[in-house]
Amino acid sequence: QVQLVESGGGLVQAGGSLRLSCAASGTIFRLNAMAWYRQAPGKQRELVATITPGRSTNCADSVKGRFTISRDNAKNTVYLQMNSLKPEDTAVYYCNVDSSLERLLRGEYDYWGQGTQVTVSS
Repeated sequence: QVQLVESGGGLVQAGGSLRLSCAASGTIFRLNAMAWYRQAPGKQRELVATITPGRSTNCADSVKGRFTISRDNAKNTVYLQMNSLKPEDTAVYYCNVDSSLERLLRGEYDYWGQGTQVTVSS
């Protein structure tokens, strides 16, 4: 059974940086695509970035040029480097894993980790 543990969130001023980590277990990590999502208060969860087993990446337009997704298969971990943070980036950030990139894009999962809170002050 897949388990996901997100970490690295915190309180940061606008313009600052954070690096989020998501450790996955219970899956053959290197064979799966990974994604980061976020959910702001009162809003639906939204897709932030994806990375395939071949390390092809994609980011939402709202974070392009500021956020970078990467993975370390030896550590079963996916990262989200967030630079030039803005108050509108404030949200709980989650990751998920799937063999299907299409399912990751839909983000319709019953299981989510606990998430990590990112708060950006102005």
